[in-house]
Amino acid sequence: MEGSTDALALLERVSNPCLLRPGDIPPSDERLRVAGVFNPGAAEVDGEVLLLARVAESVRETRPGWRGLPRFAPGEGLVIDWVRDDDVIELDPRVVQRKADGLVRLTFISHLRVVYCGDGRAVRSVDGPVFAPEAPWEAFGVEDPRITPIGDAWRIAYVAVSPHGVCAALASTRDFRSFERHGVILPVENKDVALFPERIGGEYWCFHRPVCAMPFARPEMWLARSPDLLHWGGHQPFSPGPAGRWETGRMGASVPPFATPEGWLEIYHGNIREEGDGAAVGAYSAGAFLLDRDNPARMLARTPEPILLPEAAFEREGFLPNVVFPTGAVQRDGTLLVYYGAADACVGMVEWRMADLMNALRPV
Repeated sequence: MEGSTDALALLERVSNPCLLRPGDIPPSDERLRVAGVFNPGAAEVDGEVLLLARVAESVRETRPGWRGLPRFAPGEGLVIDWVRDDDVIELDPRVVQRKADGLVRLTFISHLRVVYCGDGRAVRSVDGPVFAPEAPWEAFGVEDPRITPIGDAWRIAYVAVSPHGVCAALASTRDFRSFERHGVILPVENKDVALFPERIGGEYWCFHRPVCAMPFARPEMWLARSPDLLHWGGHQPFSPGPAGRWETGRMGASVPPFATPEGWLEIYHGNIREEGDGAAVGAYSAGAFLLDRDNPARMLARTPEPILLPEAAFEREGFLPNVVFPTGAVQRDGTLLVYYGAADACVGMVEWRMADLMNALRPV
C-alpha cells in the first residue's frame, strides 16, 4: 500500500476475456430466449472453478401491440402475462410500469446455472445443475448470487424478486448439484448481500444494501451481524468515505470479502448516471477497500479511483450498456480472478496480481 502511482496504472489486467455470451446457454423453456448471462458467483471446488451464473430470459413470441411478461407460479411453473403496449410505460430495458396502478414488472425472468471453468480462465461446460425460481418470493426470478465458503458448506446469498419486492435470500450447497433454501434473511427491498467467510468476534458479518426510496443521503452500504446466518441485527451504515464521482448514483458490495494478511479485502461497485443517459441506468464501475480483520466497520485503505471500468466492447454494448458488475472471485497462484457481469448480457473475467491490487490501495 505504498507509492503514488495511479491505481488504474498499477492494476494491469493480466487478462480480460468475455467468458460467456447469451448464445452459449440454452433456454430453460421453449417459450423463452436467453437475453443475458451475467453476474456470476464463483467457487473453487475440487480444484475446478465453478460459476453460478444468472441467466435472464425474455419471452420468445412477439405479438404486435402486446408485450409478454414472464413469471413463475407455484404449482403452475412458467406463466406469461400479455399486456398491451399502451397500458405500460418502459422505465428502462428491464422494467415496465403499469399505467393503471403504477406497479412495475420485469421484462424477463432469471434463474441460476452452474458453469464449469477448469482453471477459471475458460468455460469447459455449461451443462451444470440449475437453481430455478421455486418460492412465492421468487416469482420474477432469482438473481446475482454471491458465494462464500462457511463451515462445511458453500453459502449463497442471492436476490429474490416478486410482487412482494426485492428480497435478500440465502441458500447453501455442499456439492453444487443440489441446493437447500433457507428463505428470506433481511427485510424486503434489500440486495447486494455479501457474507464474510468466518465469525468475527463470535458473530457472522455481512454487507447489504437497503434500496432506499427517499433520497435523504448519498448512496451507502450497510453492515450487519448474526449468530447463525439467518437472524441479522446490529445494522450500521458503512461508506468507503468521500464518494468519487463514479459512485455518486449507487454503491454496494460486489465480491464477498476475503482475508489477506493486511485485513479483509472487498471489491465493491459504484454507479453514476449522467445527463443524457435517458432510459439507461448509467455506468457501473468497481473499486476496492481494505478493512480491519477484527473490526470490519473500520476501514484501513481504499482505491482512490475505480479499478475496473467498462472499456471493452462487450462491457459497453449490451442489454444495459456501460456496466461492469463484479460478483465472484477466486484466488490462484498469487492472482485474483474476478468474475463480473458485462452490460447485463455477458460474463467477463479480469485477472489481477494480488500484489498489484494491494499496492493500489491508499491509507484512509
